Amino acid sequence: MTGPQGQGLASFDWAAPELALLGAAVVWLIGGLLWLAVVTGFGAAALVAVLVPAGLLGLAGQGLHAQRLARQEAQTLSAQLEALRQDLRGLERASGKQPAAAPSAVETAALPAALERRLAEIAQQQRGTLEALAQISAARPEPAASPRAPSPEPAPAPAEGQQALAFEPDDLDQPALPVATQILALNFPDSAEDRAGIAALRRGLRDHALRQMIQASQDVLTLLGQDGLYMDDMAPDRARPEVWRQFARGERGRAVAALGGIRDKTVLAVTSTRMREDTIFRDAAHHFLRLFDRTLVRLEAEASDVELAALSDTRTARAFMLLGRVTGTFA
Repeated sequence: MTGPQGQGLASFDWAAPELALLGAAVVWLIGGLLWLAVVTGFGAAALVAVLVPAGLLGLAGQGLHAQRLARQEAQTLSAQLEALRQDLRGLERASGKQPAAAPSAVETAALPAALERRLAEIAQQQRGTLEALAQISAARPEPAASPRAPSPEPAPAPAEGQQALAFEPDDLDQPALPVATQILALNFPDSAEDRAGIAALRRGLRDHALRQMIQASQDVLTLLGQDGLYMDDMAPDRARPEVWRQFARGERGRAVAALGGIRDKTVLAVTSTRMREDTIFRDAAHHFLRLFDRTLVRLEAEASDVELAALSDTRTARAFMLLGRVTGTFA
């Protein structure tokens, strides 16, 4: 019964105690009016004595009814919130443990347009980097064979699961690379059209020490990408060049805590979970951190403050900030 005659009686969803109070108010009112009409007459004091108790009984019934409705609404809202929490936990588990799976049509449709565009940009940048690496590998000429040279020992095969960069240096006596070139190589090319980045990467891979750093960086960047974590999408808090110098000179603890500039809780949680559960990722991360420490010590002695600031903005340095924070390197 949902007529327009007030919301208090809409649907007549009243419990027994509420109806009892309303009934008592009606009985009191009718009885009191009959008593006044027969015995005393309708004086002011007599009317107050009849109407006030009836009104109080009616208000009590209405109050009980409103309280019960509010409790029911609170329970409904609580159930809806719990359902939303379960949905969010499901999405977090899906993004944290199955990041490499292609999103379904429903999930893709649910993504905001801005997020879709950003994901497309990141994927395009990653494809461009891979194309650039492939271009470098294809462009490298084969060294001429010398009949007098002894046959070299075969190079050890890369470990299973490691993506090799497909070429080795062809001259061990390369001159020292400029710091700017090393920094550009550690950032990797942005795309197949990034000629400066490709040239720097080619030169970096001919330097024995830097080649190890580049390969270790490529390994962790590839593994992080499997979890949907791309360095181009990170926005770390920048540390001053003197903090990088302090770390390179052996300072640890609160003095260099600013180097852990990646503070996104979701990114940190996903990376921490991967470190605990994936031994391959953990080994690659620790190997990467050791090599970056050595590389930073070597570069810090030659680099200016401007060059150190540029180094801190490379993809390799951002991976160092993330993995260093997760492993407690800056604590």
